Amino acid sequence: MAFTLAAFALLAALYLYRIYHKSTNGICTTLKTLEGKTAIVTGGTTGMGLEIAKDFTRRGARVIIACPFEEEGLNAQKIIQEKTGVKPVFKLLDLGSLESVRSFAGDILKTEDRLDLLINNAGVGVPKNFETNDGMNFIMQVNYYGHFLLTILLLPLLKKTGTAFEPARVVNTSSMLHVFGRVDLNTSKSGINWLPFISYCNSKFSMIPFSRELTRRLKGAHVVINSVDPGAVGTGIYYSGGLLFGAVLRYWTIFFNKTPKEGAQTALHVALDVRTGQTSGEFFKDCQQARAIPTAYRYKTSKVLWEESVRLVRLTEEELDKCLN
Repeated sequence: MAFTLAAFALLAALYLYRIYHKSTNGICTTLKTLEGKTAIVTGGTTGMGLEIAKDFTRRGARVIIACPFEEEGLNAQKIIQEKTGVKPVFKLLDLGSLESVRSFAGDILKTEDRLDLLINNAGVGVPKNFETNDGMNFIMQVNYYGHFLLTILLLPLLKKTGTAFEPARVVNTSSMLHVFGRVDLNTSKSGINWLPFISYCNSKFSMIPFSRELTRRLKGAHVVINSVDPGAVGTGIYYSGGLLFGAVLRYWTIFFNKTPKEGAQTALHVALDVRTGQTSGEFFKDCQQARAIPTAYRYKTSKVLWEESVRLVRLTEEELDKCLN
């Protein structure tokens, strides 16, 4: 009898837990169209990125999805075309390679007339820590440094596109786990003595002070940069922790927390909502402006991170001046 009551209580608690999370998930409600607009979605081939790309395509945007795997990209093109009737553009981009980021950005600047939305969504979970060919921690480079370089290189096109009435927008995907992160320059390297989990938290934390520092440096430009916490979302990123464990955790999260479509809502809100278009350097969660961990707002933190990022991605003073000014 006691066991039955305990089991019933557990099931009731889990049911209430699910109801609470599903009912508090933010939903992007804007009906804004994107006819004539161009959007780039990194990691736009799976998970939340795929959902964002589908939404933008339905709204009439020219959507460019980017990832390092050709088969995955071609499959995403097919899925989006089947769902929307429009085929997006697919381009290869390996955020774990500075050469690939530069090549991708150069191609965009050469072939595109405008860039209204840059969604820095791609990311890896917690595979083993190792050093990339560029001498950086793999998780940090893919999740943060690659996006840092990409954003800086695309600024000329973003600034050219943005207007006072309709600024260009950059959306940086952070995580609820940013609360365990900090700017630790040791994890920029191979991070042999660091748990992959810590590298992941640091990479997602970095997106927030980066957004704030870039906002300060672009004062007067018609480009807004904000970061988002999508919440606990059941995506393929969990498989980096192991196939069986990843599958269990992914479907648990989908059922009790957020599906990829639900997880994409805050990024869509920040990319499309009229009021957020006048807000820059802020942090959003469940389609509302929120507060990140206090250390993310320290000026010294963002300054140190900026300087180290410029050095590690090998931006020259001439390049930086050209992109910013």
